[in-house]
Amino acid sequence: MTQKTPAQMRADAEQRLTPLGQRRLALLADLEQLDAQLRPEIVRARAVEVPIRRISELTTVSPNTIRAWAAGAASG
Repeated sequence: MTQKTPAQMRADAEQRLTPLGQRRLALLADLEQLDAQLRPEIVRARAVEVPIRRISELTTVSPNTIRAWAAGAASG
């Protein structure tokens, strides 16, 4: 059995990481698109006083993000 060189081990690691990284990038792009749809709905929900905690439960968006999105809509 031949032992791999450090360069070969690094290349193997990069080869395993590459498809996972590509998948993560695609998922992040999908999440950005979803957030663009979700944000105005969250703003509307806050406008009719749906509690932040309930919005967070339904969407898994953090309370701080909900507050920021709602405040951003109110200021601009």
